[in-house]
Order: sequence, then structure tokens, then C-alpha cells
Amino acid sequence: MSDFTPTIPIPLQIRKIIFEKYNDIDNRFTNDDIFDVLKTNGDLDPSWIIDDTESFFNDLCDSGLARNIAQNFTTMYLKLFDPMEKFYCDACENDVYLGISEERICPNPACKSSI
Repeated sequence: MSDFTPTIPIPLQIRKIIFEKYNDIDNRFTNDDIFDVLKTNGDLDPSWIIDDTESFFNDLCDSGLARNIAQNFTTMYLKLFDPMEKFYCDACENDVYLGISEERICPNPACKSSI
């Protein structure tokens, strides 16, 4: 890994992409879909491969936002449990996106404040 530090934390970037493109409980999406957008946006370490983001997608499932409905090698197929809503975290000054039934805790790993 390099010394690259993203402007916006990767978990927040992933949640924003899901909110903007896949915020429907009937749609499925993959970690590959999200990773392609992350690479296109450019706020990601250019040396990263899909395997470097696996923990972020596991955290989405652990948080209750999404569920892993299938897996094929490194590709995870996911669906949301509930639609997402946009909030603003005053503590870290970032837009955050949470599922309706998720705890109102900032998903920024450096923050974790109540929303």
C-alpha cells in the first residue's frame, strides 16, 4: 500500500455510490460495480485491487445495511435491507448515508459520532 489518503473516507464513498445508484431494495449490485465507480472517481489508492476493499463490503453487511446474496470468487452480490437516507455529520463535516433501520452512528471510521 502507498501513502495515499483519500479526501473522503472509502466507507463514505461506497455508501454514497450505493445511495446514488442502487438505493432500491429490489436491485442487486456487486462490489465490482462499486469498485469501478471508486476507480473512476479517482479518490482511491491507484494501486488497490478489488481484494483491498473486501473489509468495507463485509462491514456493510455487518452494519445491517446490505446482505450478501451470492458470491463468485471475489465478486459479492449484494442487496439492501432498507432504502438509504442522506444525513450530515456535524462532527466530521461529511454527508453520510444510512439505511432506514441502521443505528444513527456516523459510518466514518475516524468519527463514529451520533447523527
